[in-house]
Amino acid sequence: MMEQTSYNVQLGDIFEGPMDLLVHLVKKNDIDIYDIPIAVITEQYLGCLELMRELSLDVSGDFLVMAATLMQIKSRMLIPAAQDSEDDEDIEDPRMEIMQPLVEYLRLKSAAEKLSQMSLLDRDTFVRDAKDDAIEADGTFAPLRPVGLFELIDAFQRILKDASKEHFVDITKDAISVKQRISELLEILEEKKNITFQELFARQYSRQMLIVTFLAVLEMMKLRLIRVMQHISGIIRIYVEQS
Repeated sequence: MMEQTSYNVQLGDIFEGPMDLLVHLVKKNDIDIYDIPIAVITEQYLGCLELMRELSLDVSGDFLVMAATLMQIKSRMLIPAAQDSEDDEDIEDPRMEIMQPLVEYLRLKSAAEKLSQMSLLDRDTFVRDAKDDAIEADGTFAPLRPVGLFELIDAFQRILKDASKEHFVDITKDAISVKQRISELLEILEEKKNITFQELFARQYSRQMLIVTFLAVLEMMKLRLIRVMQHISGIIRIYVEQS
């Protein structure tokens, strides 16, 4: 039995919660926050939750509460409003139950991001560092940005989907633990300095080994052994964290 079946990544405060997942889905689908297609968002939310469970991620009760709320709203949306009601304007949109908290959350998050960009204690905390840039083919620098948990899950879902189109190689006998995979990835990074997220899964692995690799990446992020950044083109790249 492979370790990842019982290996639980404790996400803690360094990763996002259910509201962040909703924000991610809204941005991903380019949705008007005041006109959320609840059926689409609910389906994608539950799909992400299911993958998180398969990965043995530490899904808190807040995620389950949000899932129940979305399903309840979806059910209420399916109930047709009275056709002859004279007070249609007074009928509250069921989506307001998540819409209002989501708008407020985005407002607070935006304010927090602005505060984080301010200098602290008269120090310039945002001096540009070359390691936060990617070198283009023409020699110019392009800025990178940190990648969130749900963006990584999306990227991993695409990898699983592409891999499922081909036959997985059964290498169970050569399977390794998450800790062993972390050691392997650190050796690769020490040699190459950085690597694309896609390259980590380039070899034909079993589904279990793909999951082991992904869990190793999450654990390394939590331990601050690596930085996961994304280029404007969408390419995700992993850098070894300098001590």
